[in-house]
Amino acid sequence: MFGLGKKRTPLGRFIDQNRNISQEWLVKETGLNRDSISDLCDGGKNIRPRAKTVQKIISALRKAGYDVNASDFWA
Repeated sequence: MFGLGKKRTPLGRFIDQNRNISQEWLVKETGLNRDSISDLCDGGKNIRPRAKTVQKIISALRKAGYDVNASDFWA
């Protein structure tokens, strides 16, 4: 669905730009619910994730070799 003009969060844009990562991959690596990952990538929704959720996402991305911080996606 990349490039269809839908609003994306910084996390959603990061996933879209990195072909090795998908929302499904994040679901498998973090153990989070598919709907939760989808909501965190959807720019139309203003969702603040819990600290544990942020930790799981950042940990999975770092484990995959990406140098990211929580502040890259959430202010």
